[in-house]
Amino acid sequence: MKKTIIALIPVIVLIGLLAFDISILGSDSIQGASQVALLFASGIAVWLAMWLFKKPWAAFEDALKSNIGNVTSAIVILLLIGAISGTWTMSGIVPTMICYGVKVLSPSFFLPAACIICAAVSLMLGSSWTTIATIGVALLGIGKAEGFSDGLIAGAIISGAYFGDKISPLSDTTVLASSIAETPLFTHIRYMMITTVPSFVITLIVFTVIGLVGIPDTPADMGAFTGIISAKFHITPWLLIVPLLTGVMIARKMPALIVLSLSVVLAAIAAVVFQPDIIRSIGESAALKHGIEGPLNGWKLMLAGTVESIYNSVPLETGDATVNELVSSRGMIGMLNTIYLIICAMCFGACMRAGGMIETIMKAMRKFTGNRTGLVASTVGTGAALNTLVCDQYLAIMLTSNIFKDIYEDAQYENRLLSRSVEDSATVTSVLVPWNTCGMTQATILSTPTLVYLPYCFFNLISPLMSIFVAALGYKIFRKKSEA
Repeated sequence: MKKTIIALIPVIVLIGLLAFDISILGSDSIQGASQVALLFASGIAVWLAMWLFKKPWAAFEDALKSNIGNVTSAIVILLLIGAISGTWTMSGIVPTMICYGVKVLSPSFFLPAACIICAAVSLMLGSSWTTIATIGVALLGIGKAEGFSDGLIAGAIISGAYFGDKISPLSDTTVLASSIAETPLFTHIRYMMITTVPSFVITLIVFTVIGLVGIPDTPADMGAFTGIISAKFHITPWLLIVPLLTGVMIARKMPALIVLSLSVVLAAIAAVVFQPDIIRSIGESAALKHGIEGPLNGWKLMLAGTVESIYNSVPLETGDATVNELVSSRGMIGMLNTIYLIICAMCFGACMRAGGMIETIMKAMRKFTGNRTGLVASTVGTGAALNTLVCDQYLAIMLTSNIFKDIYEDAQYENRLLSRSVEDSATVTSVLVPWNTCGMTQATILSTPTLVYLPYCFFNLISPLMSIFVAALGYKIFRKKSEA
């Protein structure tokens, strides 16, 4: 008991510091205060483990190298997502999607439609991150134009994207959860339908009700709104070729880094072809800002504007504050605070794991696995808890599966019950934790703080509860020996 209390001290310190930072700075805490909190809590974990548990410093160094190394590709993906944000906006792709989407999507049914669209795209692509970074950004702009709050729109986008990701055979988290639990992939997906489909149906009902009762009788003048965008950008369906080709590349299972890189290149070419005036203006501003002497002409000016839109935050003036917010981009540089936060979060997870504190906390949780409902509830709770402790959904999936695998085996429950319980918790709750890699990433992509969209991520909130509810009913839950 004493060891468990000691292991919880860094967690309590972290939660206290983050709560303090957020209460004072709000969403601006990501600019540095949250990172300091994570590093301070990491220091507490190292000090306690070395002093009381006699852990060697070398163990912490190895854990840090491993944890930070594991997120290297994710960091590069984040930089490329920032580049996509810049090029897809400045090329007119996102503005085009907004203009067409506003005409097609009725405000009354926008929220469930956004949820379904993201679910379908995520199912086909197998990636909630890619879905949110592309179609999600466009839907965010449409929703803002129709008068919805940022948190509500982000909740609908994330709910749909994570539903599609969970049941997609192309999803890395789905493959990971099924493989660690030694469950055939499609057996795992079919079994997840029992909890996932009801959760998604309830989510759609809630969003439909909100859409029907929460829209003003006189919505904003969409014609004037799209007119401002059309006056600034050249809107044409030809621009939709870029997201279409991006979807084709992902469907063909090309590596994410290659797909995102090619998407940036295609969008940059589209920007030069379809928005030359905007790119030229960005190039002129960049030359002035960086103190470049002498005028830039022709291809040099276009190249400067293109590169600036890829890596830098670029504001555009349209004469309307709302439209300015929609068509301004962050570029790669807008992702740096998130990357900084991810590295600090990985440090905290590494120190907790190397210090043996995660293992201690998990051992204490095994006491609540006496019956079927308690076992599933403990698995779900552990998955969610690990998302807050190790700050990464992949680690949460792996650790939760490894912790409970022997317990499910001893109780003779089917492997698919373990894989489903892990997915119903570790996968979907990761985006709800402000300092988790998923929570930080989606908050940055959608420009909406995690705690702002959290109450509206109905699918992500309902899924863990549905998993426990189905376990309590005992529906389709069998022990291995009963099938003999």
